[in-house]
Amino acid sequence: MFFNGSRYQTVPDRWLRQEVGRILPYKAPRRVLPPAAPRSYVVRDGDRPDLAAWTTLGDPERFWELCDAAGEARPSDLTATPGRRIPIPGIEGT
Repeated sequence: MFFNGSRYQTVPDRWLRQEVGRILPYKAPRRVLPPAAPRSYVVRDGDRPDLAAWTTLGDPERFWELCDAAGEARPSDLTATPGRRIPIPGIEGT
């Protein structure tokens, strides 16, 4: 379902059986540990998750690491509140 090296590759598969007999596959929630580093990023007015990731991690596609560190499932919630402090994960994503 996911490419080799995906952060979801090792997450167990689950299945939901609907009343009509249809079975829907899905991934179990990933276990995410809080970041070890005490660094943080302060959200500015008009910020977006990709901009925060570029500023802190040097890669806009790593916004999901900031979401994991902040405990957010929806990337848009990450930068919705100006002034919020977002923990920055370490180099290895911890």
